[in-house]
Amino acid sequence: MDEEKQGVPSPEGEVSPVETSVETPVETPVETPVETPVETPVETTAVVVQSGGAQPPALPPPPPPTDDDDDPEEQGMLRMSFMEHLEELRSRIIKALYGLVLAFVLSLVFAGQLWDIISEPAVSALKHLGVVPPHLVQITPMESFSIIWVQLPLLCSVFLASPWIVYQVWAFISPGLYKRERRWAAPFVLITAGLFIVGGLFAYFLAFRFGLEFLLGIGMSNSVTPMVSITEYFDLFVNVTLGVGLVFELPVLIFLLTLLRLASPRFLLRHSRYAILAIVIAAAIITPTPDVFNLMLFAIPMCALYFVGVFCGYALVLRREGKRIPWKRVLRVVIIALLAAAAVYFVFAYFHLHVLNKWPYVTR
Repeated sequence: MDEEKQGVPSPEGEVSPVETSVETPVETPVETPVETPVETPVETTAVVVQSGGAQPPALPPPPPPTDDDDDPEEQGMLRMSFMEHLEELRSRIIKALYGLVLAFVLSLVFAGQLWDIISEPAVSALKHLGVVPPHLVQITPMESFSIIWVQLPLLCSVFLASPWIVYQVWAFISPGLYKRERRWAAPFVLITAGLFIVGGLFAYFLAFRFGLEFLLGIGMSNSVTPMVSITEYFDLFVNVTLGVGLVFELPVLIFLLTLLRLASPRFLLRHSRYAILAIVIAAAIITPTPDVFNLMLFAIPMCALYFVGVFCGYALVLRREGKRIPWKRVLRVVIIALLAAAAVYFVFAYFHLHVLNKWPYVTR
């Protein structure tokens, strides 16, 4: 009886010792999750300590651009709107016109003496060709007044006021430059205006004189007597002097292109043959005569100015890179050029050679 009752469950749902021993391992996994929450708060606490909150914060936004005042390279640069640029341009143009008007009034006072200076190349050329009387002629009634008292003082005022005009140009572009670049104001004004004035003097004393004598004498072998009006003469004089004066600004143009990083000395040297071709074409357009002598008289100084501008750009690039100019190499090139010029002068002096403005261009 006892054996049969061992396999029968009790009516009141009591569990026998055998069943209790069997179900005890099943209750062990139930107690296992009790340990899991113990580890979870530890991990959560670590995350809270590291992140500083229940939720991880979003990534910080990118830092805003720094102010221009904090950048030492752009310190002192002005920021202007489009209308402010127009107002600044208007102000600079008016100031440049004030200087031009003042120079015009000063030139107007000495208009008679200035005309004697301007007409002297024509008078000398006519005397050398044997033209009697060696004077320019007036064809229309208003010709003398228009040339001597209006156009001539205006031309002279452009050369006299060129430093002031160049300064106004520099003052307009200087707000967009770095502080260290604005220190070049005085050299820029002096060199730019000086080259323009030197170009005008070069045209007056050399290029224009040789070209004018060639043009006046080219028809005399065919019984043609030159009779030059002051209007035609002055127009040719203005074209040559202003053209050569602007051409002499070539080093400044190359320096500005290098300063604005629009060109490099290496690029200019690599393509120098194309630059020389363009210079010869420009000299052929500016030259008042078709002969080779006057063409070379224009082209050689222009080529020299081109390489001077390349050297100035090269010096600027070296300064940017923190390097120094190789003065030994520069002095070597200058000495070779001076020795070549001295050799040419010695040959001309020893053999008593003279330069002509027609073939064969050199004679004893």
